[in-house]
Parts: sequence; C-alpha cells; structure tokens
Amino acid sequence: MPKRLFVAIDLPESTRQLLAALDPHVRGVHWTDPAQMHLTLSFLGDVPDEPDLALREKLSPIEFGAFFLSIVGVGTFSARGAPKNIWIGVGKAHPHLFQIHKRVQEAALAAGLEPELRAWHPHITIARCRNVSAQSLRKFLQSTVEFDAGMIHVEAFHLYSSDLTPAGPIHTRELTVSAR
Repeated sequence: MPKRLFVAIDLPESTRQLLAALDPHVRGVHWTDPAQMHLTLSFLGDVPDEPDLALREKLSPIEFGAFFLSIVGVGTFSARGAPKNIWIGVGKAHPHLFQIHKRVQEAALAAGLEPELRAWHPHITIARCRNVSAQSLRKFLQSTVEFDAGMIHVEAFHLYSSDLTPAGPIHTRELTVSAR
C-alpha cells in the first residue's frame, strides 16, 4: 500500500515554540501545530512499497557534515493575490542545505521516483490560510519580514510518512540520516 512520503529537517523545540508564538490570531489563518513544523527537503507524494524500500537504501548512505542554518524572514506564498501559506525562510540559505537537497533528489530519482520539477525555495510553513485577504495580514507581515528565529544546528534529516486525518496530518519518522 503506498505511503505519502517526504524528507525533512526537524527543528529544535525552542525554535518551534518561538515560531508558534508569532501567531497573529487572524481569522482564516490556521497556525501549524509546532510538533509538525519542519523544513521539507523533498515531498515525494504517494510511494508504493518497492520504491519506498529502494529510496531508504539510496538515502541511508548520503554523507554530509553538520552545519548551522539561520531561520529568518517571514513571507507568504499567494494565489491570485490571496495568501495561501505563511512561511519563514532560511536567510541566504546555505550551500550545505542545497547539497543535501540535491542528494535527496538524486536518491529519489535512483529509486525510480519522479523528482519535483518546481524550483526549490527552502522554507518552513508556519501557517495555512483560507479566505484571508492580503490586507488582513499586512501589519503582521510588515512587523515580521525580518524576524530572526536564530540558528539551528542541522545534524540529521529524516524520511517521514504522512497520514492525512480530519484532525490534521500525522507524521511518522521512517528513517534518520545523521551527519558524519
């Protein structure tokens, strides 16, 4: 039976709580449960068992050194002017982050999975918006555009499965790849 899979970097509890505290309590803005906050390296979608096993074999040997990553700058992804997601970025990004992303994409391809073709913009989704006007978020975005949540130490990335439920997604860690 296929599993909905993604590869992500976890955030420390202190960073998740700091991001949760940003919630402006605007109607239609649904803040992400802090336990679900992560930086997605690759969303793989529904993956059948065979490629799932091959993916684990390809991800496990990925080598990388631990590094620090700044979490800074709140913004939105919009559709027709209306905000759909609120996110926080990773500063000027980091070459090590892009290297891991590239290696994860190569592992997915080697496991027979279609890589995402959209350009990758590393971010952490902190809220989803439904029927929210850009105007209602203007003050919040102006006050947080340069918000600095500090640095995180990236020492591992994880393969997760995601079960969508009426109460929200339930993420289960399937594999951990640690820095060497």
